[in-house]
Amino acid sequence: MNKTIRRASVFTLLLVFALLVRATWVQFYEGQALADDKDNRRNAIALYSQPLGNIIVGGEAVTGSSPTTSGDLAYKRTYTDGSLYSAVTGYSSQAFGATQLEGIYQDLLDGSDTRVKSVMDTITDKRAAPGNVVTTIDPDVQKAAYEALGDNKGAAVAIDPRTGKILAVVSTPSYDPSRITTGDSKAWTQLTKDAEKPMTNRALRQPLPPGSTFKLVVAAAALEDGLYSSVDKKTDSPDPYDLPDSSSDLGNENPNAPCENASIRVALQYSCNNVFGKMAVDLGQDKVRAMAEKFGFNDEEQDVPVRAYPSVYPSDMDKPQTALSGIGQFDVTATPMQIAMVSAAIANGGKLVSPHMVSQITDGGGDVLENYDDGAETEEIVSSDTAEQLQSAMQTVVEEGTGTNAQIPGATVGGKTGTAQHGEKNSKTPYAWFTSYGKADGKEVAVAVIIEQSNAARSEVSGNGLAAPVAKKVMEAALKN
Repeated sequence: MNKTIRRASVFTLLLVFALLVRATWVQFYEGQALADDKDNRRNAIALYSQPLGNIIVGGEAVTGSSPTTSGDLAYKRTYTDGSLYSAVTGYSSQAFGATQLEGIYQDLLDGSDTRVKSVMDTITDKRAAPGNVVTTIDPDVQKAAYEALGDNKGAAVAIDPRTGKILAVVSTPSYDPSRITTGDSKAWTQLTKDAEKPMTNRALRQPLPPGSTFKLVVAAAALEDGLYSSVDKKTDSPDPYDLPDSSSDLGNENPNAPCENASIRVALQYSCNNVFGKMAVDLGQDKVRAMAEKFGFNDEEQDVPVRAYPSVYPSDMDKPQTALSGIGQFDVTATPMQIAMVSAAIANGGKLVSPHMVSQITDGGGDVLENYDDGAETEEIVSSDTAEQLQSAMQTVVEEGTGTNAQIPGATVGGKTGTAQHGEKNSKTPYAWFTSYGKADGKEVAVAVIIEQSNAARSEVSGNGLAAPVAKKVMEAALKN
């Protein structure tokens, strides 16, 4: 064998060896990554090769699967009342993936979850009959919130404070997930480029300044700390309050309101900024933050089970900033879910039951795999005495204060309004908030509503004018069921 042939043979053997090494690497080291790649069409083919399990609301499926008439995917996801429930279900799309409950429970819904597989399914690696997700959502409460929000940009959350069951999660404007299940790129572009952001879950994932609804947290901190022994004890609160280390002062929307040295009850009734701004400074930001965090602020893992964006009470503030934080401004932000949790804890005697919108997950035969209602954690946020006092003060807000539009005949209702500044120097339309609880005939509900934008004139934007009527409709639906 001459030298040229020998070199060519060695080179060829090296190429073969390199090919074998590469093939081995791809098969044993990169195989799973390639299999899991979002651009691997085989994943979508496998996922939609049979009907998916369903998301259940009020005993009825709000999702489904129907055969396709073309292409390589046997089935497509369908939705009943998709716009009504999109903030709950999310979407499952052949091209754009899955979100919210559809994403969290995808393995259960497509039958690949090991918990729904029999021994034979595991041996043969066969997909089992898919499982179902049973939600805590009450269809009547969900519909009431959706219809009450109407054309407004906003959100609403309703919770049973005794159990932590989430009865409604609504975000408007909404969208129908059916539009994008087959991968319609035109519909996807329209939805994702829409300036109104219909695919944003405002109830869980858009924290905004909570305004005066945050005064409940400051009041709770003051009572628990002993700064004031009762909601009816007069406070040390000049009107206006001269902000420390500043040439500015903190006044009130209504200059005629009896806010000077007002008690916590009166200060909540008239939403006195001077009282709660000074109260936050007197307590100090650390004590206010500690109470806020007990309610759920600054929690990076607030899962219901969809992960809510953290609601924030800031750090490292000076005294003027601390005062502004006491009225839910400066860098304080909150989701409607978080503000509903504040009212829920107060309504439940100071105890917060972990909010959740999935009651059970089941296998294809209906057997319960996990019951989340039984495992809901309960944490004492404030004492029962503090909770009772705040309940009483919130009732005063609704009966004769800034929240009269939430009154429900035959029910005990407590609430707190909020109008949060928006934009530099409050140049944009303020956010209108209302948080409340209602009790009647052994039933209870806690609600939070935000109206980000409406057709109302700026002078008409208020928590009582815009958000309280929505909360009233939601509470009525929850208390009559």
